[in-house]
Amino acid sequence: MINKESPLPIYYQLEEGIKKQIEDGVLHPGDTLPSEREYSEIYSISRMTVRQAISNLVTEGFLERKRGKGTFIAQKKFKQNLKGLTSFTEEMKKRGLEPETIMIHFNKIPASITLAGKLEIEAGTQVFEIKRIRLADGTPMAYESLYVPAHLLPELTIELAKSSIYDYAESMAGLEIGQAVQELEAVTAKKREAAMLEVKEGSPILCIMRKTRLKDGTVFEVVDSYYRADRYKFAVEMER
Repeated sequence: MINKESPLPIYYQLEEGIKKQIEDGVLHPGDTLPSEREYSEIYSISRMTVRQAISNLVTEGFLERKRGKGTFIAQKKFKQNLKGLTSFTEEMKKRGLEPETIMIHFNKIPASITLAGKLEIEAGTQVFEIKRIRLADGTPMAYESLYVPAHLLPELTIELAKSSIYDYAESMAGLEIGQAVQELEAVTAKKREAAMLEVKEGSPILCIMRKTRLKDGTVFEVVDSYYRADRYKFAVEMER
């Protein structure tokens, strides 16, 4: 793992070696990482060098520190491409995971002036206000607050909203989802988001604000989604 004759810094070699062990399945999510002292003795390198490598891997999300317990291999992050427009349910099933929804709030409300502006409807128009936690194999992944004009999905029920609203809209309500604009922002979890996602208050999370339109240009929904930064990462394909 370490070649002291290499021009590559020793801390970098150690980082890459640990990454390869994770990728090859030698180290698994949840495994305890050997201590700084053990690495130092095995490779005859300074503990400061080991500490730098481990700190870098913690920052990159490969490792996680637990106070009083040690350093562990972090759970692998889910990578989602922002190029296509898919639902959470579709994404999880594609990965072979079991999607689940915990409904926090489901109600009809009159749209405020601000919300009506986002949905491009008249203020006071009835909209569905839906707040739900999205899970994969029992682990909270995202907390969503979404708003849909009620007249677009007049038969929507709380049970239907626990699954894919996109699937219901297209297969049952006869709507055609067109395109969406998304904005992504790194934020810290406030008390409510932390509780919903089962992370510590102040933990880094990813916020995605999305406005989705039908193919005829009608605004279908506006959504604020908070994703666990320790379990999710997003990729964007770009062409010049």
